[in-house]
Amino acid sequence: MVDASTPPPRLPLDWIAASLRRERTRAGLSLSELAKRAGIAKSTLSQLEAASGNPSMETIWALAVALGVPFSALVEPPTSAVRVIRAGEGPAVASEQANFVGTLLSASPPGARRDIYHLRAEPGTPRVSEPHIPGSVEHLVVSTGRMKAGPVGESVELGPGDYLTYRGDVPHAYEALTPGTTFVLVMQHV
Repeated sequence: MVDASTPPPRLPLDWIAASLRRERTRAGLSLSELAKRAGIAKSTLSQLEAASGNPSMETIWALAVALGVPFSALVEPPTSAVRVIRAGEGPAVASEQANFVGTLLSASPPGARRDIYHLRAEPGTPRVSEPHIPGSVEHLVVSTGRMKAGPVGESVELGPGDYLTYRGDVPHAYEALTPGTTFVLVMQHV
């Protein structure tokens, strides 16, 4: 198991750059307009579209929300018919707010709108998430450790095997209570 304090492998920036250009063009937005909607500097967005920089989870989420697309639409690598992601591998992104790393396991295929993530977190600062696109619902299953999760003000304590579902389009948080906490998160977009 990889510790959340160990930096994750960097995402290939060319995936993110191509995805950002594709989604921004699809939305008919200029660099300036998308940067404004996402609350980031135009220079940061320009660097990301040029496949440079080191985007945080928060920056990618802000861009995804501003574009009205799931997070996975911006970080999902090209896929083949058979895909295996070994433990500790896959496109992982670290949080700037907390000792929290998310690895995308599966993006939603055409016609379905769900993404599957494997996450690991360590005790410390909770990872607070801004609302996702309207209609998002999160399904969480704890694999190891203990944690608190759920909408801000309504979080509950969970242990291995516990399942929790809640609206993802409201502010919510994840907090590891024991070292080595891991969980699977299915994000459903309706």
